[in-house]
Amino acid sequence: MSHQSELIATDIDAYLAEHERKDLLRFLTCGSVDDGKSTLIGRLLHDSKMIYEDQLATLTADSTTQGTTGDAPDLALLTDGLKAEREQGITIDVAYRYFSTARRKFIIADTPGHEQYTRNMVTGASTCQLAIILIDARYGVLPQTKRHTFIASLLGIRNVVVAVNKMDIADWSQDRFNQICEDYRDFAQSLELVDPYFLPMSALLGDNVVDASDNMSWFSGPTLMEHLETVDVEVGIDLERFRMPVQLVVRPDLDFRGFAGTIASGVLKPGDPVISMPSGVGSSVERIVTFDGDLDVAGPGRAVTVTLTDEIDVSRGDLLVKAGERPFRAHDIDAMIVWMDDTELEPGRQYLLQSSNGLSNASVTLIRHRIDINTLEQEQATSLALNDIALCAITSDRELLFDAYSTNRQTGSFILVDRLSNATVAAGMITGVSSSWDQAPEASLTRQMSDITPSERAARLGQQPCTVLLTGLSAAGKSTIATALSRRLFDLGKTAIRLDGENIRLGISRDLGFSAQERSENLRRVAELALLVNKQGIMAIAALAAPKASVRDQARELVGTEHYLEIFVDTPIEVCRERDPNGLYEAADRGDIPQFPGVSATYDRPTNMDLRVDTSTQSIGECVEQIMALLTDRGFLNG
Repeated sequence: MSHQSELIATDIDAYLAEHERKDLLRFLTCGSVDDGKSTLIGRLLHDSKMIYEDQLATLTADSTTQGTTGDAPDLALLTDGLKAEREQGITIDVAYRYFSTARRKFIIADTPGHEQYTRNMVTGASTCQLAIILIDARYGVLPQTKRHTFIASLLGIRNVVVAVNKMDIADWSQDRFNQICEDYRDFAQSLELVDPYFLPMSALLGDNVVDASDNMSWFSGPTLMEHLETVDVEVGIDLERFRMPVQLVVRPDLDFRGFAGTIASGVLKPGDPVISMPSGVGSSVERIVTFDGDLDVAGPGRAVTVTLTDEIDVSRGDLLVKAGERPFRAHDIDAMIVWMDDTELEPGRQYLLQSSNGLSNASVTLIRHRIDINTLEQEQATSLALNDIALCAITSDRELLFDAYSTNRQTGSFILVDRLSNATVAAGMITGVSSSWDQAPEASLTRQMSDITPSERAARLGQQPCTVLLTGLSAAGKSTIATALSRRLFDLGKTAIRLDGENIRLGISRDLGFSAQERSENLRRVAELALLVNKQGIMAIAALAAPKASVRDQARELVGTEHYLEIFVDTPIEVCRERDPNGLYEAADRGDIPQFPGVSATYDRPTNMDLRVDTSTQSIGECVEQIMALLTDRGFLNG
């Protein structure tokens, strides 16, 4: 076999030690029906000499009665083990296979292509680091190709191999290969994928699977096996934020009390200060215990038992984190869910929510939008059918401890379970704390009205209330303009409050991160504050990136169009990068800051702005005077 070495015969202990040190790549094959997924896996195993002689003999015998490749062994039968799979020539269940080479160990998940078995594909993809998307060269990019690509992206798989299979049937055409690559790029450009690797191949004949093809001299890239052996398996692994869900409290005797679990992210060492969530009580790590002895350091994926220097209350379902790296805490979350049950999802129905920190009662309160898998466009929906994918608002009776799925797949995921049948009905990926734009207040609440009229406030303050939103890229000059504008108004005897984005995040929004949903919620909170101070006759000056046009429109609607001004600080990104006082752009370029507007996330340039300024060509004073002129023109400074 390909992973055998001379050490097996001469020093078995050294061989096992060498084998143990190899890293592990989990990958899946997916695509449309009959694209050749099972054949590809069989070819990988066969050409890597990973099939035992008795397996090959059985395969040869089965191929005579159930195969579809004539006198040659039907390699697809290696993974299509169910009777129904062999009868229909399709994959139904998820099949796992293990093999290794001299460089790396592999676990393959062979997932179904049929749309009705998409839920099986989700199960297989949930632990994978790489996806092989197969495309039949005859048919090109199909709806199921798009569905599986989107799900792979949704589940945090950033490494993708686009394997254009059956090139032998397409006469090894380079033009056909290039056209399929272009079609796939057009679809996938909005998804968060590492640059996909495009590979022409024939799984049936073995071209470009393990050995390079003699039939496609126009392609000079590595074969599939070469790519699998060298791809970076640590893409997306978080070594900064420590998270360890406690799965068991170990108490074998009176002298030992440890907390067992698998480290989800980050690195832990004896002596590190940790906090138990949700209690918030802290201690320090005394020992990191494993079956093979104590460790000096442990990282993601390592199953350990941690003992602490203090006797604090830690229970199953709690989360150990480091000080200053606390997760989000909320009863209400937004999450992308894949509906996996034949019975439709209806908002309001009670389910069990199982996450890394235990079990709770939960319900979907709102379907924000469903994803059209072919166009990736958002569409309205009141229910979800089998295999539908949607962004939903979910509420839980127990406070959830979580990270956004984009930063931590373990603490950011959950499943929904039917309370009666105990069947898993949905897989969920948390995007952040639930936005409250569309959430109605409690019916029992009554708004309290003031007996001071707006005209009285205007007469007292000598101004009309308004909200000025300064939006633009990081380092564009928003906060500097806001500070100068505040001073200018103060010197004129006007009353204004400055709502700076960083200050807001140090206070009322300190529980929010920087995902799209959390940025939306941050602007909602700022808009609510601005509305409150406007009702007191006070001006509000808000300085935030606010990258999404749709969310800015919601803020305008909440505050009221007649009291709202949107100022676009249109400083070129090149100038912003040169300023970059905190090194944010460099960090975003390295991938340390996900979803950073202008780098790894989109900034929607305003189209209905009230004023545009540019600090690369205008001084701060000139920008302020333009805003003052606008305020005067709109009547906000005339009492």
